[in-house]
Amino acid sequence: MHLTTSKAAAVVALTLVGAITGCSNSSDNNSNPDMAATASCDVAAPQALQMCIDTISSAIGACYLDSDGACDESNADILEAQAALQTAVEESCADGEFMGLTVDATVGRLQNACQSQPDSIAWRTFGGPQGAVWPDATQEQRSCLQAAHETVTGFFNESLLAINTCLADEDCDTDALLSAQQSAAESAVAGIAQACPALADIIAVDPARYVALAEDQLDCTVATVHADTGALEPGCGPANVDVVPPRGEWTQIILDGDKWGTMCGDGTEYAVQVKLAPEGYPLDRVLVALQGGGVCLFEADCKSRLANSPALLNAQGLDDLPLGSGIAGNSADNPFANWTTIYLPYCNQDVFIGGGVVETLGDLELPRYGSINMRAGIRVLRDILWQQMDAAGGEGFRPDQLIALFGGFSAGAYGTIYNYHWMLDDLQWPRTAAFPDAGGALDNGELAGVRSLGPLKIPAWGAQAILPPYCFHGDCAVGPVMYNAISPRLKQVPEQQMLILSNQKDSTQQENAFFSDEAKWIDAIRSAYCDTKDLPGIQWYLTSESMNSVHVVSPQDEFFYGEVAGKRMVDWFWGAVTDPDAVTDWAEEGNFTTDIPGSHPFPCTLP
Repeated sequence: MHLTTSKAAAVVALTLVGAITGCSNSSDNNSNPDMAATASCDVAAPQALQMCIDTISSAIGACYLDSDGACDESNADILEAQAALQTAVEESCADGEFMGLTVDATVGRLQNACQSQPDSIAWRTFGGPQGAVWPDATQEQRSCLQAAHETVTGFFNESLLAINTCLADEDCDTDALLSAQQSAAESAVAGIAQACPALADIIAVDPARYVALAEDQLDCTVATVHADTGALEPGCGPANVDVVPPRGEWTQIILDGDKWGTMCGDGTEYAVQVKLAPEGYPLDRVLVALQGGGVCLFEADCKSRLANSPALLNAQGLDDLPLGSGIAGNSADNPFANWTTIYLPYCNQDVFIGGGVVETLGDLELPRYGSINMRAGIRVLRDILWQQMDAAGGEGFRPDQLIALFGGFSAGAYGTIYNYHWMLDDLQWPRTAAFPDAGGALDNGELAGVRSLGPLKIPAWGAQAILPPYCFHGDCAVGPVMYNAISPRLKQVPEQQMLILSNQKDSTQQENAFFSDEAKWIDAIRSAYCDTKDLPGIQWYLTSESMNSVHVVSPQDEFFYGEVAGKRMVDWFWGAVTDPDAVTDWAEEGNFTTDIPGSHPFPCTLP
């Protein structure tokens, strides 16, 4: 759907909608709290949500302008907005009247949307919930960010108001609404570009993408509050589902590239593997697993991959079938065996960071769509869960109550590090823990290393806008740099943490990170552990096989059910979703200094 306006254009769009619907007074009714409280439920609930979002968006902007930072939990305007929403719903809705939900469930769903949508826009604008960009911004940059935030929140609120007005009117002309909104979208981008031409240099995204991301949020908000969206067809929610997999069985879903913007490295359609939780188990306990498969960087190695290992650039082959052991296994000893699981194949050789561009490598044109594919696959799953949970009754789909483990193996671990913020801030699954396994993105300190490749490949792969607004320059390709950047954003809720795994002896990971010397690699991973283990939300589990190289540990039963210093990995993972604040680091010296000459003990005290 993607409905857009700028602050000024929103007024024009709303006027057009009023003319289109023939309801010149309906806008006033929609912005009147008394009208929201006395209207029928299907009118009052959307009105109440729109007013709540409008108030909280304004409150957040005022906090940055007047208090030099994010609002605290006791902000009176925010609390009053949430209370007003609750009152409006309770006075207008009965149990079962809003999408079959109870009144309490309706209030909970809408209050979450009212907070999470303004939060997401603000975090994108000011640098995460910690507002990391704001303190170091110049006055000119602050003015730029304020203008962008005011424009995009104005767009969002006026657009939602216009949509609510149109959908409440039986004579709504959705074609005219969409046309007016498209014109307003162009005005929004132009307005932000004029007020803030350097936006991408400050928060990673340019005005066009900044507005487009708000459009995605608008789609989800419309789906949250309207059971019937008519001809608007939002690209989010229950009506956006094309395939419903049977529960408890793996199903391949091939994504329509025209719809989702997805593509593999060989030009074929992207596909994911989904297994919904079996009947009797909750759908909203989710394991997200990113496939590994190395990386190609230059013309020679990419041509070699295409010629000799073409399956690495396709997502529909036999090697793209889901894993069946360790954390992804069906063993009765695995507490995650009956979780909803999505397995995301890796087919662009870009460590899941490609932003939807085609990289030219000599005469080779290689699509770098890794992050686009991954995020689209997860959005497909989200919409399926949303549809199925709403249909089942109860509280329906509540993204703030869903618990997820988001992880990847080898190249997928890199992708986990680079995309974790999106799970929290854009997808709005706050109770998500990340587990990068055997892909720590460590730097060797040499000219050819992860740190030096960052400034080359981030722009070449269109990856800047994929990274968080507080860490998107070349150094942010390095794992520990990202751990330091994301740590202040974590632990809003207990589940938010990075669970970093690896065997210490890992020749594949060592080679992928351009370490020529094994002892230097061992020292590097041990130093990374010591340097970051005390950061909030950063936890480590390092296995201790020193005789044989082991690449990727959590899918291997030997290690998943094995111990480090007396702690089983499976129990460590389970604790991360059942008692997350009690999770600690686990590592041991082992025999590395003996078995790998030149390596050194950990430069810190182990647990």
